[in-house]
Amino acid sequence: MRRRTLLEFARFRYLKVAALLLALSIAAYALDRPPVAPYGGTWLGYALGTAAAALMVFQLWLGVRRRHHRGGGRLEGWVSAHVYLGVALMVLATLHSGFQIGWNIHSLAYALMLGMVITGLYGLYLYLRIPRLMTANMGDESFADLLLKIADLDERARERVDQVPGATGDAVIVAIECTTVGGGLFRLLSGRHPDCPTRQALLRLQEPGDDPDTTRAAHQRELYSLLLRKESLLLRARRDVAYRARLDFWLFLHAPLAVATFAALVAHVVATLFYR
Repeated sequence: MRRRTLLEFARFRYLKVAALLLALSIAAYALDRPPVAPYGGTWLGYALGTAAAALMVFQLWLGVRRRHHRGGGRLEGWVSAHVYLGVALMVLATLHSGFQIGWNIHSLAYALMLGMVITGLYGLYLYLRIPRLMTANMGDESFADLLLKIADLDERARERVDQVPGATGDAVIVAIECTTVGGGLFRLLSGRHPDCPTRQALLRLQEPGDDPDTTRAAHQRELYSLLLRKESLLLRARRDVAYRARLDFWLFLHAPLAVATFAALVAHVVATLFYR
């Protein structure tokens, strides 16, 4: 049985609410015949602006409220409302502006609001997709389990590296001592390590040697097998770190944009009411 998503909460309750709100707003905008070009200062502009501002405050309240709530069902409903009403806010604000965009505090508030909603939708995409990817990547193992297995493989490789001297042995030592999970922003978000020392050591171990010593060749093959298993575990560990980093990173974009949007909204309202 397929598990419902938060978008389907209560048979799409908040989709219906948002759709009704948008239908009424778009119909009013289409039927209105102002004496001047539509903009935020007409009666309909004020009405749409008031509705958009109320939605904005409600969105911010929902964002704070749902982070302090621990119940499953109600939290799912709040998140569903947050998503659908956020999309409705974007449309209402656009109609409120009358598509009049310029270099002023009003357009700044509009641009910040768009950024807030778009990053919120990106976060929704991540939360719907990444948990499944994390489960497929990790299975029943934890991140700590992977690190323990990697450490065990490193120890076993260290016991055999003395049998493979020269540049190849040095590459294996570097792979044992200098392997990292995570790192800079690119590595955190992508999970990619182009200069991974384990990969470099594997490439060295693949190179044909001039030494006919079959014992040494056997040690080299064994090291190759150990590092190949280690690389597989590293890829999983790095993917897990990347998935978690992406879930955190979007919030570092969304939350400041929400605060900045609210500040710009206050400035927009003050400018409209007192400095017309």
